[in-house]
Amino acid sequence: MKKITKIICLFLSLLFLTGCTASQNEPKTESIKETIYDAYVYAFPLVLVNATMEKMTNTVEPTTTQAPPNQLFHSHNLANASAKDVVTLNTDTLYSQAFLDLSDTAMVFVMPKADRFCSGEIMDAYTNAVKITGSGSDNPDQTAFLITGPDYSGDIPKDLVHVAMPTNMAWILCRVLSYGEADLDNVYAIQNNIQLLPLTNYLSGEAYIPAKGSYSESNNFIPIEHVLQMTPAEFFNTANQLMVANPPASADQAMIEKISVVGVGPGLEFDPAILGDSRQDEWNTMINDLSTTLFNDSQDFLVQMNNWRFFGEPVAEFGTEYDYRALIALNGLAANPVSVAIYPNASTTSDGVTFDGTNNYVIHFDKEQLPPTKDTGFWSITAYDSDNFLIDNPINRYSINDRSAVTYNQDGSLDLLLQTQAPADATMANNWLPISADNFHLYLRIYLPQESVFDGSWQPPTIKKAE
Repeated sequence: MKKITKIICLFLSLLFLTGCTASQNEPKTESIKETIYDAYVYAFPLVLVNATMEKMTNTVEPTTTQAPPNQLFHSHNLANASAKDVVTLNTDTLYSQAFLDLSDTAMVFVMPKADRFCSGEIMDAYTNAVKITGSGSDNPDQTAFLITGPDYSGDIPKDLVHVAMPTNMAWILCRVLSYGEADLDNVYAIQNNIQLLPLTNYLSGEAYIPAKGSYSESNNFIPIEHVLQMTPAEFFNTANQLMVANPPASADQAMIEKISVVGVGPGLEFDPAILGDSRQDEWNTMINDLSTTLFNDSQDFLVQMNNWRFFGEPVAEFGTEYDYRALIALNGLAANPVSVAIYPNASTTSDGVTFDGTNNYVIHFDKEQLPPTKDTGFWSITAYDSDNFLIDNPINRYSINDRSAVTYNQDGSLDLLLQTQAPADATMANNWLPISADNFHLYLRIYLPQESVFDGSWQPPTIKKAE
């Protein structure tokens, strides 16, 4: 039997140019490509969150866009076309964020109550929302939380709600609704009441004096571009290292066993030679086709609403839906669960023609057709270019929302104008949403949507080419 095993191993070694043991079989040549793809899709959100953390913690002291690990930073300006750290940014809220390293400490997070939509999303390293606080949460009266990593074994103070993170890397993303430039001071007041400090300081009452961070020019990148440009070895060995401190969930065991045969998994070493002679061309093709492939593989989660469509459950609660998780990370990192928000997207007219900035378009809401939201909910329509970034325009208007000073028609209906140039009718200037000169697409954000949005009794208007 031992002789037969040695012969088999020798045969597979010659076939795949890799070693073999009786306990670990290498994949067949025809399945390597599929396994590499599965490994990439599985690890993509983890590597992207890490790259986002590297960029947003790449600073000595907190600014309005960055802070060292375990420290909050607060945006003070509504997003504009220059913001490119995260795709499909919204222009409705100001963000307060922190990237946590829970490997050596537990953190106390305090979310204040507010007179408006104000929520905190606590995500693990794989983009799952482990906890939602404030607006949209099951218990908005809960405000103080103890956030711990997977190796924490200490006590849980009775006055804190325990949030046990499955990974040492975590991301707190708070959204506070803004009613425009004149309202920013009110938003700042809410942000200033958000607290984040180590458990030891919380228990002792000692002031928390955060340590200074560091800056590296090599981490000054756009995260999504950085990840998509990684070589196979860079990507997978980064993922392998990250999975040690951020262990895969127990439900991922079957996937981890599958991808381990190509050298992907906690603490493994990936050898790009396994990709073969045409590895770079096939890798480039995989990356270029990634968005389309993920979209096609996630059709079961697509909800159609006229010529809008959005991805429903299990956004932010992905389980083993790895393709879906990667798709959301690629197109809208850190999305909320659908109970908090949905993001219907449109890229074609009612007759299926792709949006093109050489044309003008109109969105017509009948009276009482505006998106239905719960008490502190809101809605907006935002335009993005083909790279999922906000569109630069001379009036710095990137969205129209339920707080915009739009002009309604005499019958109570509403027309929103999508075009590159200002409308000829000056009375419609506030209804103008600038678009790009080439392809663009729209997101209709509905925060705290009512049940009518989900049961189909409410439908958004179709988008038509202007006559």
